[in-house]
This record gives sequence, structure tokens and C-alpha cells, in this order.
Amino acid sequence: MAKMTVLNDKCKGCGLCVTACPKKLIVLRKDIRTPKGYCPAECSDVSSCTGCALCYTMCPDCAIIVER
Repeated sequence: MAKMTVLNDKCKGCGLCVTACPKKLIVLRKDIRTPKGYCPAECSDVSSCTGCALCYTMCPDCAIIVER
């Protein structure tokens, strides 16, 4: 099973991963803030993630790790 992890200390909440996800599983968390004040991304349904790594490819801050 694939696993997508966001490194909250690097995520700036730009949303590029949200638009890149073909299954629309990534959302920006509005309820929490990073130490820098950003709303980080999160995979809403890890069990449905295919590990395609499009989110990883799109992230300009290298804040996403995809494990297959």
C-alpha cells in the first residue's frame, strides 16, 4: 500500500499538490497552522492513495514523501 506524507515544517500550503492529485485525495488543513503560519496539505484517505507521486513531483518545497 502506498503512503503519502507531508512534512509540515516545509509545506507552505501552495495547493499545487491538491490540483496534481488525480484522485483528489489531498486537502489543505485549515484547522492547523505550521510554525511559519501556513495551512499544510494532508492526504484525506491514505488507503485510496495509489502512490503515483504526482504530488511529490509538483511540490516546489520538497515537502512530500511518497512510499510505495
